[in-house]
Amino acid sequence: MELRIGSTSLLNSNPSLLLDSISCKASASLPTSCLRFRRASSFGPRVLSSPPTRTHPLRLPLSSSRSNGRRLTVSASSAAAAAAEKDRLPADIEVTEVEEPNSRVRLSVEVPPVVCEDCYRRVIKEFMKQAKIPGFRPGKNVPESILLSYVGKQNIQKATVESILKRTLPHAMSSVSGKALKDSVRIVTKFSEMEDTYMSLSSLRYDVIVDVAPEVKWIPEDGYKSLKIVVEIDREIDAQRACQQELRRRHKSLGTLRIITDRGLEIGDVAVLDISATTIGQDESNVKQIPSAGSKGFHFDTEDGDKVLPGFLDSIIGMQRNETKSFPLFFPDNWNQENLRGVHAQFTVECKELFYRELPELNDSLADKLLPGCASVKQVEDSLLQRCLEVEQTAKDQATDNAILDQLSKMVEIDIPQSLFEEQGRQLYGAQLLQIQANMKLNEQQLASLSSPKAVKEYLENQKENITHVIKQNLAVGDIFRRENLQFSTEELVKEVENSIAEFKRHKQEYDEERVREQVQEILEGAKVLEWLRERAEINYVTRCVVTCPFSFLVDFRALSRAQAADARNASDLIPRARRRSA
Repeated sequence: MELRIGSTSLLNSNPSLLLDSISCKASASLPTSCLRFRRASSFGPRVLSSPPTRTHPLRLPLSSSRSNGRRLTVSASSAAAAAAEKDRLPADIEVTEVEEPNSRVRLSVEVPPVVCEDCYRRVIKEFMKQAKIPGFRPGKNVPESILLSYVGKQNIQKATVESILKRTLPHAMSSVSGKALKDSVRIVTKFSEMEDTYMSLSSLRYDVIVDVAPEVKWIPEDGYKSLKIVVEIDREIDAQRACQQELRRRHKSLGTLRIITDRGLEIGDVAVLDISATTIGQDESNVKQIPSAGSKGFHFDTEDGDKVLPGFLDSIIGMQRNETKSFPLFFPDNWNQENLRGVHAQFTVECKELFYRELPELNDSLADKLLPGCASVKQVEDSLLQRCLEVEQTAKDQATDNAILDQLSKMVEIDIPQSLFEEQGRQLYGAQLLQIQANMKLNEQQLASLSSPKAVKEYLENQKENITHVIKQNLAVGDIFRRENLQFSTEELVKEVENSIAEFKRHKQEYDEERVREQVQEILEGAKVLEWLRERAEINYVTRCVVTCPFSFLVDFRALSRAQAADARNASDLIPRARRRSA
């Protein structure tokens, strides 16, 4: 059980008697919002029921939920300091401050008897006002002995301890005013121990631990001002290449599939394959299936041979209908699935059906069918190229920003507070739940299981490296924004807030205007930092070819009978383009 002062958690074994400023929470809520830096053209909220699109890995889209998950949110220690100034104590309390790992500070607080006595008198006075004791008018003075007998000495002692905590904690926190992180302050001394100390010594001792804003140490100092970045660009996003592939795809969609009966598989054909794969090892008893490399009844276009495992297409060329072949292949080191890199596998492929395409001649008469509104093939190509150039530039920009952010995280040393780690991890996990819910429509039982403390804990443990990476990026960007005194105009902020709120209203979603403003501000800050860094960085672009899962882009063809397949038109539309990995 955790107790919180305002938004500040306190460990305590008896929360039922807390005063008005102390509230009890059995568990922390699971925030579902976090920000990612996006380009100014794409600012605005996203519908929570849909997965986010085109976001930076540093932050997630705007959320309508209220959250304390800002890059660094300082608790109300300044307010506590003001409260301490207003509520002067009859004597000074003694506070010993000790720094601990993970940007944590331990405050050992000793409250002298004179302060405890003053709190006791206040509690007695308050009980006299509120207690309805037979024979005495409400609010009149009641002999202390009678009040103690009526209310109970133990209850008054508990209330006194709570009063001492309420009055002295703001004074104790004054040393970390402006540094304490929100939702990180906890009294670690057991309530029963504080009761025993008060009853035996008429004084009080307790320990408070609090996470403070961590220091960002740059290695080297100011190294971010002259970054040298190598950006890897996937070959698939090349505009010229993508344009020709898209034109070919559209042309094939106008063709007809015909069954092959008198020859084997050739380049340009389409085959329906059953595929299975097992690992190859010296120990034959340890052979394992590779489920992600297998599939049944899939439609494979041989023109997509460059998107599959090297050697796969060559191994099946010439196969006849109903023929089965087995052959070994090797998963290269640049394979998209890390767990398969370097694996030797034995593939077994059965050819169920073979088709060839009859395509109409590619001329201007097809232009309107290829792209409505176009009068010539040249116009189609120009329009497709323009779209592909826009996609290429967007992917290039995102890859550049990702490379910069990745470099920043490697240049900083940060002693990350545990509360900040848990908060960021819960936000990332909550965002994943939103995506899963949008894609799979989980029922209440499934959602409850995925939202359980056990599931969250496992996520925090398994994703520790990734969460830490995101936090370091967040803090590094925030530190640069402050160091370089970067700014954005009030007009930008107002405009983006209005756009975000309008989007929430359009989707009839609830929102917290203050939270929306905070998140938009962070997005603008991040965008300014990335723009500032790009202008000063030395950036080199290299093209890479990443091989994807061989059959992840294939489409189930089992539902089509041979007769249906023979007359199938637009069949190539069933094969989506290989997934473009935009960094």
